[in-house]
Amino acid sequence: MNEIEYRPMTEPDVARVAELERICFRTPWSYRSLLGELSNDVAFYVVAVAEGKVIGYAGEWLMFDEAHMTNIAVDPDFRKHGVARRMILELMSEGARRGAARMTLEVRENNQTAQRLYASMGFAFAGIRKRYYTDTGEDAFILWNDDINETMRRNRFGGSEPIKEETENA
Repeated sequence: MNEIEYRPMTEPDVARVAELERICFRTPWSYRSLLGELSNDVAFYVVAVAEGKVIGYAGEWLMFDEAHMTNIAVDPDFRKHGVARRMILELMSEGARRGAARMTLEVRENNQTAQRLYASMGFAFAGIRKRYYTDTGEDAFILWNDDINETMRRNRFGGSEPIKEETENA
């Protein structure tokens, strides 16, 4: 795969990010909602760009010492290449820069592939949000990573070999 650039999302990226939402999710965020995140002081979004095209994105909200991953999506043609892992690390890095020590997220109870990715990055089960996903009534598993700095160290500076993910949709 050609080199991938990871950078903060900008307004020109939003149309493609909204398109990825429609491709990857049953209940996508709207263009307007995504655009609004650019002016949200607690939000940070990163995009993955290959050959000038946004191929993935991920977002988080940062409050106090916690980061909450809101969404992550990778174009189906670019999955299984570590793009999601790298975007999560970018979110962790920005979170740590802004004072976050921990990160949380929700994942569909039946999305075992995403759960394996998150587990490989230090996320652990912490609870269930009943009927969280309105499109299916599916429960969400609440996951926490209590030490994002350790996860960044392991994934960027050695330690155990990262597990290659099978998909990148949460």
